[in-house]
Amino acid sequence: MIVRRLAARTGRSVFAHANVAATPARQWRRTFASDVDLLEPTAENSLKETGSIEIALENSTPQPVPVYNPNAAREAALTDPTVAENWYARKHLERVIKAVGSTPEPHYQPHTLLTNPPRPADVTLELLLASQAHLGHSTSVWNPANARYIFGVREGIHIISLDQTAAHLRRAAKVVTEVCRRGGIVLFVGTRNEQDRSVVKAAQLAKGCHLFDRWIPGSITNGQQILGRCKLKVVDELDRELPEFETQLAEQPVLKPDLVVCLNPLENYVLLQECGQNHIPTIGIIDTDADPTWVTYPIPANDDSLRCTNVIAGVLGRAGEEGQRLRLEAARQGIVTYKSREKLKSPEDIARGEEKNGGLLEKPVVRPGDLSSPAGLSGREAI
Repeated sequence: MIVRRLAARTGRSVFAHANVAATPARQWRRTFASDVDLLEPTAENSLKETGSIEIALENSTPQPVPVYNPNAAREAALTDPTVAENWYARKHLERVIKAVGSTPEPHYQPHTLLTNPPRPADVTLELLLASQAHLGHSTSVWNPANARYIFGVREGIHIISLDQTAAHLRRAAKVVTEVCRRGGIVLFVGTRNEQDRSVVKAAQLAKGCHLFDRWIPGSITNGQQILGRCKLKVVDELDRELPEFETQLAEQPVLKPDLVVCLNPLENYVLLQECGQNHIPTIGIIDTDADPTWVTYPIPANDDSLRCTNVIAGVLGRAGEEGQRLRLEAARQGIVTYKSREKLKSPEDIARGEEKNGGLLEKPVVRPGDLSSPAGLSGREAI
């Protein structure tokens, strides 16, 4: 009984001080009713505003959509007189300060190595460095015979001395020039991918032959069987064809190159071996993993860089072009820098031999070193 009274007294005091009892239920009902009354005029105002906006849009005139002109800036620049003034001011400034300071070199254009190859005089260390001619192979696959061409080692790769590359390239260019000046045949070989255009261009400049496909073994050692059906022609010292000698070409042996330029000796070892057996000098690009004794005139350089091989092929092609120019210039002055190697006879000698033998055809025989014949042959021997 005592506990019940204590709980009742305590409960009345708690409810007396609570916030819930402070707000009566009637006040809640009045507040809710006032909020509902305020929403009705707000909705009416919104409807009125929406209607006024729709009426304004209907009464407004439609504006045309602007058309985009991509050449607007260019047309404005053509009509703007300040553009021409700036151009003339720039040209005037170029003329004034042309001889002052340095001139920036043009950027690298790969096609120029084919359309306008460098000459031997253009060989510089900067050109070879830009062509990556100094990059060799890993030190684990090097050939000790190339130690004299190696400058050092960097990150496990041998670095080729560009001084050696430039010196050997200039020497090879002189060899090609002299062979072409004396009427020799130069064969350019490059059987790797993308080397065909540089090989063909070098052969055109040097008036030689080219090979960008697989070398057929025995083309030199057994050339009569493999190349026996190839067409031959006889030309004079000015490279004019002489058709009156065609009857004597059936018994002539196939021509052999007087010099072979190989851009990738590793894949053409059979070719180099045949050249060595027939005493044909060779020029080759020797990387750090190749054997320099395979060729007669090695050029230490990077044979894996297409730009490097294009530079070397272009330089040697220009050297051959210079040799052909010197040969033709001497021929116009009546100087023949070569002698006939084939045993051909002039038509006058053949006619005199027929009369002497009673109409029987005499086999043409020409003594070695006889320059009395007017024919300068397509296969020539240097003197």
